Amino acid sequence: MKAITILQPFASLIACGAKQIETRSWPTKYRGPIAIHAGVSKKYYGIEHKEPFFSVLEDQITTIADVGGPVEAEWDEVGVDLPYGAVIAIADLVDCLQVSATFNDTEPFAATLENLRSVNGNEFMFGDYTPGRYAWMLANVRRIEPVPAKGMQRIWEWEGQQP
Repeated sequence: MKAITILQPFASLIACGAKQIETRSWPTKYRGPIAIHAGVSKKYYGIEHKEPFFSVLEDQITTIADVGGPVEAEWDEVGVDLPYGAVIAIADLVDCLQVSATFNDTEPFAATLENLRSVNGNEFMFGDYTPGRYAWMLANVRRIEPVPAKGMQRIWEWEGQQP
């Protein structure tokens, strides 16, 4: 089965259904089932505020440390218990669309995809919608018990079985 490695907390956001679009700098022609692998790195980058990430993942948070400003901390340091180095969900990759615009006049925190679909709210906060990047559209996400696996860059073959 095809798989993609995604850093935390983004992999868990997909697994719990809160993130339905994965943004990448490169497109894919692949469509079909894809395993969502949570990478081993416990660093998270580019998350300047703990919200809305913590609210969405609150069932996996034990305590929230007061973390302010841009952070490069381990999730464990802020009381989050997320799986690492494991396949945690299976989804269907149904489309791949280029981001055509960001920050439109009517919605300051929104992006427009090549099919004119608007992305806003938490979905916008959970991705990098710089124009020219690609939005991988996910559907039918099924969370699974974490299965340890070594991840790789780009799309790779996972030897595990689809539940």
